[in-house]
Amino acid sequence: MTFTNLEQLPFAGMSHEFVGKDQGAPISAYIVNAKPGQGPPLHTHPYAEVIFMIEGQAKVTIGDETREVDAGAIAVVPANTPHCFVNSGTTILRQIDVHASPKFIQTNLN
Repeated sequence: MTFTNLEQLPFAGMSHEFVGKDQGAPISAYIVNAKPGQGPPLHTHPYAEVIFMIEGQAKVTIGDETREVDAGAIAVVPANTPHCFVNSGTTILRQIDVHASPKFIQTNLN
């Protein structure tokens, strides 16, 4: 059993990065704190991803569908599906993006 504090995780851009292989876990996760207008480029992963929106608002694109979502939304992104999000609100967007992989594998599309 291991315990890790959020502040001990690497921080890049807008997210703390929980890398499963470094923590003895079969999943990885971005713990996102995005400022208004912030978000990743359109990208894919070769595995499924589940996004749990905790606080704020986001414009989320998954495949050909784009939606405005609020805290409480949960999005499931199938493997190899282009997707992205942007904080469309006026406050911090907090979400946890769980990746079905012990390491992050991402291909940016733009």
